[in-house]
Amino acid sequence: MKVWGEPRREPAEGGEDAASSSEARLAAVAAEAGLELAPETARGHDHGDGGPHAHRHPHEHAAPGDPPFLGIVGAGAVGTALGVALSRAGWPITAVASRDAARRERFSRLVGGTRAFAEATAILDEVELIILAVPDDALATLARSLRLYSGQALVHTSGALGAEVLQPAMAAGTQIGSFHPLVAFADTERAVAALHGATVAVEGDDQLVALLAEMAEVIGATAVRLAPGSKSAYHAAAVLAAGGFDALLDAIAELGRVAGLDEASSLAIYGPLIEQTLGNARALGIGAALTGPITRGDVGTLQAHLATLEAHAPGVLALYRAAAEREIDLAAARGTLTPDAVRRLRDTLAMRS
Repeated sequence: MKVWGEPRREPAEGGEDAASSSEARLAAVAAEAGLELAPETARGHDHGDGGPHAHRHPHEHAAPGDPPFLGIVGAGAVGTALGVALSRAGWPITAVASRDAARRERFSRLVGGTRAFAEATAILDEVELIILAVPDDALATLARSLRLYSGQALVHTSGALGAEVLQPAMAAGTQIGSFHPLVAFADTERAVAALHGATVAVEGDDQLVALLAEMAEVIGATAVRLAPGSKSAYHAAAVLAAGGFDALLDAIAELGRVAGLDEASSLAIYGPLIEQTLGNARALGIGAALTGPITRGDVGTLQAHLATLEAHAPGVLALYRAAAEREIDLAAARGTLTPDAVRRLRDTLAMRS
């Protein structure tokens, strides 16, 4: 099975050639694992599982020390941002596939140097590593429509699904995995900038994970390997951190409107408090960062809040109540509430449900 080398870099201090060092390191790892590095002049590899329908495929492999030939299926927010980030980092995108002509045109314009196709199957003849940046619900069907060539790898960008969804596309000598950047892809340039310092969750065989970790590094991110079977929990936490937090901001803005504030004013007023709370959580821990009336057992304030929400912002009530229940748990675990205070707070919430 193939191992790709690392991208070429400038010579290291003292005159050492970093690319040569990387190639030597990868060669040593490959030898220990019984793997075969891509030969410098390799052209062609078997398609299929070696059976009667296997055939030679003539496109070139990337040379040792160069990134693999990359292709992206899906030219939406995630695929385009990854294409831009990788190409700027020196990992050229050889091909893109999207059934949306406008998205294909935009991707090609932003990334440059790519061949654009309407069908995903077409890029298999062009690339070594295929990234599927499509909606989760489309992955299984798409994987069944693909058949990898020996030496190719296929990864998806889903945060919720494991790599096993891609198994129908596998043939002998192929690999599958996942590459999920923990970034909000609302805007291309903002997403590309946010990749610097972001976390990317990766899955796959050891040699593929090593390549994906390098791919994360070149765009400024850090790869983490998730425990088997934990993908859904990891993604649920990510949804709370992104969409869930945005829903919380919307609730804050709704209450701000009751107080006569527009959205921008609410963000300006409450944003610094949010940032301070996050800073406290990082420095002290989540439980120790908890402040407010719940930590004091202030039933009267809780009653006033619930009454105001019922009268002026009933759509926020369920979210406030759920957050208050969690705050009670945190305060009780921290030891700042007596058992009687916990009971009175919970009874107050129950009476308003």
